Amino acid sequence: MNITTISEGTCFILSLSGRMDATTTEAFDTAAKTASEEHSSLLVDLQELEYISSAGLRSLLTLAKAIKAKSGKLGFCNLQPMVTEVFHISGFDRMLSVYKDKAAAVAALSQ
Repeated sequence: MNITTISEGTCFILSLSGRMDATTTEAFDTAAKTASEEHSSLLVDLQELEYISSAGLRSLLTLAKAIKAKSGKLGFCNLQPMVTEVFHISGFDRMLSVYKDKAAAVAALSQ
């Protein structure tokens, strides 16, 4: 999995590509922890994420709890069909803020 980061307005964006599974979540956990400590508004862009396992979902939930504890904002955007299905089956699409695209997410998280 590759992780790139950029800031857009008041929103810090983590863009993921590849596979998020037990062997790659450690890199995400490290990047997410740093980002959540330094920024209060985070967006995770999943446009190029091909696969997510239960270990990946656990990492996303850990990030969500960290952001909630500091009263920050967190959103996810550009979910691919397989990732959308996993979010739906796991109920993450009801627990987390999911946006169709980056523009909508940045606008919502920047308020």
